[in-house]
Amino acid sequence: MGPLQGVKIIEIAGIGPGPFCAMMLADMGADVVRVDRRGPAAGRVTPRHDVLNRGRRSIALDLKKPEGVGAVLTLVERADALFEGFRPGVMERLGLGPEACLARNPRLVYGRMTGWGQEGPLAQAAGHDINYIGLSSALHAIGRSSGKPVPPLNLVGDFGGGGLMLAFGLVCALLEAGKSGRGQVVDAAMVDGSAVLMSMFYGMRSVGLWTDRRGDNLLDTGSHFYDTYETKDGKFVGIGAIEPQFYALLLKHTGIDDPAWKAQMDRKKWPEFKARLTEIFKSKTRDEWCEIMEGTDVCFAPVLSMEEAHLHPHNQARGTFVEENGVLQPAPAPRFSRTRPEIQGPPPIPGQHTEEVLREAGLADKEIEALKQAEVI
Repeated sequence: MGPLQGVKIIEIAGIGPGPFCAMMLADMGADVVRVDRRGPAAGRVTPRHDVLNRGRRSIALDLKKPEGVGAVLTLVERADALFEGFRPGVMERLGLGPEACLARNPRLVYGRMTGWGQEGPLAQAAGHDINYIGLSSALHAIGRSSGKPVPPLNLVGDFGGGGLMLAFGLVCALLEAGKSGRGQVVDAAMVDGSAVLMSMFYGMRSVGLWTDRRGDNLLDTGSHFYDTYETKDGKFVGIGAIEPQFYALLLKHTGIDDPAWKAQMDRKKWPEFKARLTEIFKSKTRDEWCEIMEGTDVCFAPVLSMEEAHLHPHNQARGTFVEENGVLQPAPAPRFSRTRPEIQGPPPIPGQHTEEVLREAGLADKEIEALKQAEVI
């Protein structure tokens, strides 16, 4: 029974960060009902393989019809939270904005997920992860000195600065509502969230420990002791030997005994040292380096692909990956000592639980039949 057991949340179906937020909440035990659009399912993968939709129930409604809006408002009356991921104003035009929902349930926490936020010059513009992290400075900082900025998949904007920030905001507001008895709106913008993820670097920059030159710094592949290196078999390992005692072990296990290498933080020597480490790591296979360094305090790990990661003994021992309904996927995280999170079920087919959820909300069979006749469900 996860720590959010008993919390009822409505997810207005969207893409990317919204489903990720819902997955995190559902994994923690929340009863999340996803409101999908009535009609053929859209998406790049089949419902069964859409891991971000796992662990919740789905109802399918036509929100362009007043009866569909009325059904959502009925669900709102018994919900703890609702969240959506449309451009500002869309939910208001549907009749499901914060004012309408809070009128039906004053304790409701209303989450809003956007890229640019609810206001500002760009609020109505389209965008994706790459745009939001570009504006927040996160994208500029990622990449090598010899190349252009490298998009880190859509992990920083959509999932870290977006979905996780929204989930955090919703839980914070739910805790406050439990004390005040009043709901509120959570404005989660990916440009804001990805900026928050850069907090440490802004602090380092303020005292001259970080520059805006990409690939010039401690953690951005500028240093020789924090980078990836290709091995003899064309694979890669990652080194993070920042602290002096860990750096000393790196030198020991790579066979470097030149006293000049003790000048770890001499930036002028970093290119020279990196070139030498590049040669050394190419002298052995990735598995051979694992035999030498894995489990030591060098701060070492092989760089594993998605095909490989679930097979690693550490990930297997912790159950970091699971296979559910024939689909390999990451297990819920984080972990708790008492209230254990778990995947509550496979991704639903859109509309799979419509009648079940509406009955739980108090609708009689004749009311549900009327919604069918009106082609709302």
